[in-house]
Amino acid sequence: MSRDTELRDRIRLRLGDETGRIEKQAPFTVALLYPSPYGAAMSSLGYQRIYRAVMDEPGMACERVVLDDEAENDLLAQGRPVSYESLRGLDTYPVIATSVAYELEIGGLVRMLDAAGVPALREQRGDRDPFVVGGGPLTFSNPLPLAPFCDAIVIGEAEEIIGPVLRVLEGTADKKERLRLLAAIPHVFVPEHHGVVLPVVAKASDDQIPAWATIRTPHAVLADMFLIETERGCSRRCTYCVMRRSTNGGMRLASMEKILGIIPDDAKRVGLVGAAVSDHPKIVPMLNALADRGCEVGLSSLRPDRLGSVDGFVTALARTGTRTLTTAMDGPSERLREMLERRAKEKNLHKVAELARANGMDRLKLYLMIGLPGETDEDIEECARFTTELTKIVPIALGIAPFCAKRNTPLDGEPFAGIAVVEKRLDRLRRGLRGRADVRSTSAKWAWAEYVLAQGGPDEGLAVMEAVREGGNFAAYKRAFGRVTAKHGTRARRSLAIAQI
Repeated sequence: MSRDTELRDRIRLRLGDETGRIEKQAPFTVALLYPSPYGAAMSSLGYQRIYRAVMDEPGMACERVVLDDEAENDLLAQGRPVSYESLRGLDTYPVIATSVAYELEIGGLVRMLDAAGVPALREQRGDRDPFVVGGGPLTFSNPLPLAPFCDAIVIGEAEEIIGPVLRVLEGTADKKERLRLLAAIPHVFVPEHHGVVLPVVAKASDDQIPAWATIRTPHAVLADMFLIETERGCSRRCTYCVMRRSTNGGMRLASMEKILGIIPDDAKRVGLVGAAVSDHPKIVPMLNALADRGCEVGLSSLRPDRLGSVDGFVTALARTGTRTLTTAMDGPSERLREMLERRAKEKNLHKVAELARANGMDRLKLYLMIGLPGETDEDIEECARFTTELTKIVPIALGIAPFCAKRNTPLDGEPFAGIAVVEKRLDRLRRGLRGRADVRSTSAKWAWAEYVLAQGGPDEGLAVMEAVREGGNFAAYKRAFGRVTAKHGTRARRSLAIAQI
């Protein structure tokens, strides 16, 4: 059986298992591309929100195109991308609208364009080629590495902007005229007109909140979950986070009544989504109301100070089926957590561990970063000591990510700690907790690649294209970023030196 036949069979199977898909044909139909596999796309609330926004536009429709599952770890294996709705080739659409969640997904976008026979570089596309519009969570931080590939990029919350953008593209096929008109729309970045000067991040009106996912499927990463926002933005000041209180005016709440009224009666798994779900003032009665419906509930962000201080919070989570309580430790020591302006004190985490045990939960999972500015081996030793104390209360699992400084945060510009340094500290922590806690980490090498892009610009984006075409492995990225440094001396120069590779 050929790869293309296998892909079409997977598509047919998945379509048959979907609930909520909008059936619509329209004179102006665009490709809605997600540069990661189907399971991730259908678990992306932003992608699903734009799907519904386009489908709500009179005379317009979109068809979903995602990265082939077989190509996730081998981008060169990507076959000809086709849509889920009609098996139509990506190259046949007048417009490709892509949502990019984080920096390394740029490689998936490049490979999908290459595989479709669409010129990846915007400068090489003419009137007869698809017009590529970018957007997604990456635009809140640093979309400049996307600029070589996207004709226009919607910066920030896009649900009220995507319609006007598509109306411009529907109205004329002349690329220069399209670019001129789009450049005049607030919050739309047109690299040919704006260079590297980004517009202000768009803020949707409050009546757009909450967003919710139209399609449910057992094949999503969050299988069969109905995803819905509880709030947008955050009221906290965490120094590493793009979605901190200064972004778009901080937290904007959806009412409990509105949220519960939107959730379908037949939804048995519900995902409450947001940057600070546990900070919603009605989170406990909301959880209890869903438990009364018989729903299993997942929350995207639980803060230990809230879990330990809000009466009945952990008990309500247990009622909704939570067996592993997940929250953030953030930094390996109390000193570093203070630097991050986090409220995850040792006393808070002790209390959460006790509540997890009291409510019969199987384990407590803590997320944290290693490689933070000013971090020392003593901070790692403190983490091992404190985590060992927690294991005497409840089984502990640590999920670790190397720190990667992002634009539009107070820690913007902080150097990457170094691949060798991060790996050494991870090894120290694993040795300190061997036999007591499960310690898992994302790759230090790929975290460095993410950092270079997070701090980079169009040149680093072009390096991604080179790396993908050279195989897409880490060695290819290392070589491509090295060429950028040698030629241009960009911010990547410092990160390459510090990364010790």
